[in-house]
Amino acid sequence: MSIQTVATQPIAGQKPGTSGLRKTTPEFQKHHFLENFIQSIWNGIGGVQGKTLVLGGDGRHFNTEASQVVLRMAAASGAAKVIVGQNALLSTPAASNLIRKRKADGGIILSASHNPGGPEGDFGVKYNTANGGPAPENVTAKIYAATQQISEYLIYETQDIDLSAIGESTLGGMTIEVVDPVADYAELMEQIFDFEALKAMFAGGFRLRFDAMHAVTGPYAKAILEDRLGAAPGSVINGVPSTDFGKGHPDPNPIWAKPLVDEMMGPDAPDFGAASDGDGDRNMIVGRGIYVTPSDSLAALAANATLVPGYAGGLKGVARSMPTSKAVDRVAESLGIECFETPTGWKFFGNLLDAGRATLCGEESAGTGSDHVREKDGLWAVLFWLNILAKRQISVADLMADHWKTYGRNYYSRHDYEGVDAEAANALMDNLRARLADLPGTSVAGLTVTAADDFAYDDPIDGSRSAKQGIRISFDGGARVVLRLSGTGTVGATLRVYLETVETEALDMDAQAALSKVIAAAEELAQIKARTGRNEPDVIT
Repeated sequence: MSIQTVATQPIAGQKPGTSGLRKTTPEFQKHHFLENFIQSIWNGIGGVQGKTLVLGGDGRHFNTEASQVVLRMAAASGAAKVIVGQNALLSTPAASNLIRKRKADGGIILSASHNPGGPEGDFGVKYNTANGGPAPENVTAKIYAATQQISEYLIYETQDIDLSAIGESTLGGMTIEVVDPVADYAELMEQIFDFEALKAMFAGGFRLRFDAMHAVTGPYAKAILEDRLGAAPGSVINGVPSTDFGKGHPDPNPIWAKPLVDEMMGPDAPDFGAASDGDGDRNMIVGRGIYVTPSDSLAALAANATLVPGYAGGLKGVARSMPTSKAVDRVAESLGIECFETPTGWKFFGNLLDAGRATLCGEESAGTGSDHVREKDGLWAVLFWLNILAKRQISVADLMADHWKTYGRNYYSRHDYEGVDAEAANALMDNLRARLADLPGTSVAGLTVTAADDFAYDDPIDGSRSAKQGIRISFDGGARVVLRLSGTGTVGATLRVYLETVETEALDMDAQAALSKVIAAAEELAQIKARTGRNEPDVIT
């Protein structure tokens, strides 16, 4: 067993995005690719000598091999300790909690979140800082700079470490502590939510269906929902993590979790349905006969937060990503608390949470969370909903009907054009960006433009500025179109078009029908069909 110094050279395309570095699995498996990026993380953060790290992933293909590389490289660079989930598994929120609880210096999360897995699927590596959250832009910039300058990496040449048994071992001078991936997270959930009320609700016959989508949340959901709270056996489906997510797409939305949605819209639907994604940080909420958009979910949680023990004292503030609907804004106004609008990417919420300016945060892409960790948290959101239902003794449909009657309804949808030619997608955005100053006051598809800009965010805590975060076009009456290129795909470009309109009277319309004028306005403004060659979106959520 010895430390090897391996000569290497920079590899193009290793710039971290909003959630770390994501590439196809075959690309990550190329010679030196993973090792270069891990060494660049060490170099970018000033080394790992004497530091304690957390390590885990969502169990997708290459997770096992990659975890061994990280351990051997951490030991070779002098890390004092790595705390790793059993079998190298940790949900992203559980990893965030573990970093915070154990006061680690940071962590490596091996995941491509909701992207498909398997030998031809996607893989990802993300560095989280000591607060438990994704590395902020100033840190990822240093990591990227290191990828462009790397000339060698250090790694132990040794047998694989046994990660199947809980306990401690050593590699060189580094301690490796294998921990139960569920225990600490479950303990945190019990501190936040009224488990006794939830047990009583399930004992009374409340029926649940939780689709773990063959991903990492399965063991967490079974341990908490079935074993601790008493949901009927089998309430958690697709609960065994699979390296290729059962050959499915672990993205909790009505398209990829269609069997669950179909069941919830059926004649013998359970009382409550939910799903989570590849690494456990996203959620989908479905009631009997009703799908709840992530934007509406955030607003409903904010409006009912004091029913949950962990938030009984009220919210300090709320935050949403810019493309997320403004439904939560009116709740915040009613509560007299701050509401922040940030760029897409959970790392932008970190400063607000750390500073005590926000308690709840949410993104339209099925991400919801709070100051309990520094990541979005799918199972936490499910427990939050269940706690509210237990306290109010109300169905999901009735709760949302009451919410819309009180605050109005933001009809909302996202149209995704996936795998678009990157040059065409960028040209579309550049063309629209060049016309923004001339749009206010003009009429588009029968709607009058009231404001148009390219969103820039000035962080109220550290003063940093993030420009070009998406194009916003607002219309009279509260309607809105947002366009941005996603940073989570691995092939081509994904054009996301976010559509929103507000109604205070017609509260029971089909969302696409309610948004018909806004959809027409988006097409007229951006010329999507002509510029991308796409006649319709690949995914509508």
